[in-house]
Amino acid sequence: MYRSHTCGELRKENIGEEVILSGWVQKLRNKGFMMWVDLRDRYGITQLIFDEERTSKEIMEQASQLGREYVVQIKGKVIERESKNPQLPTGDIEILVSEYEVLNASLTPPFTIENDTDGGEELRMKYRYLDIRRNPVKESLMFRHKVGMQVRNYLSNQGFIEIETPYLIKSTPEGARDFVVPSRMNEGQFYALPQSPQTFKQLLMVGGMDKYFQIVKCFRDEDLRADRQPEFTQIDCEMAFVEQEDILNTFEGLTKHLLKEIRGFEIDNFPRMTYAEAMRKYGNDKPDIRFGMEFTELNDLAKGKGFPIFDDQELVVGIAVPGAGAYTRKEIDNLVAWVKRPQIGANGLIWVKYNEDGSLKSSVDKFYSQEDLLSWAGLSGAKAGDLILVMSGETNKTRTQLSALRMHLATELGLRDPNVFAPLWVLDFPLLEWDEETNRYHAMHHPFTSPKPEDIKLLETNPGAVRANAYDLVLNGNEIGGGSIRIHDKATQAKMFDYLGFTPEEAKEQFGFLMNAFEFGAPPHGGVAFGFDRLVAILDGKETIRDYIAFPKNNNGRDVMIDAPAKLDEAQLRELHLEVKL
Repeated sequence: MYRSHTCGELRKENIGEEVILSGWVQKLRNKGFMMWVDLRDRYGITQLIFDEERTSKEIMEQASQLGREYVVQIKGKVIERESKNPQLPTGDIEILVSEYEVLNASLTPPFTIENDTDGGEELRMKYRYLDIRRNPVKESLMFRHKVGMQVRNYLSNQGFIEIETPYLIKSTPEGARDFVVPSRMNEGQFYALPQSPQTFKQLLMVGGMDKYFQIVKCFRDEDLRADRQPEFTQIDCEMAFVEQEDILNTFEGLTKHLLKEIRGFEIDNFPRMTYAEAMRKYGNDKPDIRFGMEFTELNDLAKGKGFPIFDDQELVVGIAVPGAGAYTRKEIDNLVAWVKRPQIGANGLIWVKYNEDGSLKSSVDKFYSQEDLLSWAGLSGAKAGDLILVMSGETNKTRTQLSALRMHLATELGLRDPNVFAPLWVLDFPLLEWDEETNRYHAMHHPFTSPKPEDIKLLETNPGAVRANAYDLVLNGNEIGGGSIRIHDKATQAKMFDYLGFTPEEAKEQFGFLMNAFEFGAPPHGGVAFGFDRLVAILDGKETIRDYIAFPKNNNGRDVMIDAPAKLDEAQLRELHLEVKL
């Protein structure tokens, strides 16, 4: 056998035992007459000792040729370590080596395989198999496994069954761009990789599998960022014979279970907020409620005073920043410059300092009296020592800009504690949103989302006002899950396709299989999908997902380790009926 124990399990009680260990050489310290080697595997590190008094000359000579990341097997006796290391679980013992074999030599690694490495991100992604040996990445992947097991156990105990759905499906025009796969046997035709198993899980409900889940890989051909990859993993779920409340309770239960079992964090029932309220109070539909700084609309107090930057705009809105009244003019100027960056796109920022003596000083003292500014402070909840920051402009754009500033300030002020978790449900999203480019409505979620029953009559007269029977689960300012009650009858689904600009022929071509299924007794149903990669990262106190994915892509969607995507040779292209470009 290659090992009797792992490199992380030997303790004082094992002293005197003969053991076999295998692993990678982490470090070497060679004094000539004595040598120490740190041997590492997934479970930990054990120190090996070679010395000329107790180790054969042949083994001493062989061991002196060792290098970092060599794979070795050793036999030896567990002895008490003279210089103990309280930082290691195995720090009380070491192994006096009696036999030794190099299982595989190693080149010098391109970066240090240690917690604090000297390798840049691109280099580590190129040699990802080496990066995985480092504790931060290894522990992130193990953490992901732990979360996945808790999800499977919880849902299975709730009566859900895991069912796999196809990866080679049909391309649809809604949502992000599809990754497409040419069919060799069907010339000129293509599969698509699924952005979601949406229609399949609805068909499973028609099939009577009333509680389905799947931890499933999905694909979207879109621009990348820290929390997005071209292939990602969802916890995909669907239930039949349910209303919205049933789904909220079930998946609130799952989230509570994960917070308690993974982080030891217990929370009562999750707060709920409508989409309209979230936009009004926080400027986005996934607010971070770990801290305050709610928006205050100041139109009634700030307009009509002769200040054109407010008078001529649709919305005047501000936030009170706790304890920031002591900011210097340079610090405030930096905030003004921050919001003017192209990424934010604001024209400027008005500030009001609420001094400790109760007086107020602002960048608009010429237009507003102390009484005016006090009324702003009263409405925004500002106290002495706070700073009020105000923006104006078109409503949606200004809310988005102020939301970005709110999050920036919270980060700067240390208000986004990764060990505190603040979930909430956001409800009543608009069913449709108008697209100026295509001059038609698009589904805000997807075309299978049911309208709120009381709003169905508005589809004929005011489709933009119809609310969806949809919900998002937000955690610490990140959307971790979303779903809806689905349309389950053919007539309503046909009407939805019509509002989305599909002709009857297009709807039949794209979704005829689903419409047909609805004629065979489709039950009321709904579901939710969690972004598993993002959920895992947030539970571990992080917001970037790459270290929780074994082999991630870079910002250009490339796998720099295997150099993909890559070109196909001419023979493969011909076989797939694709044009060969010389």
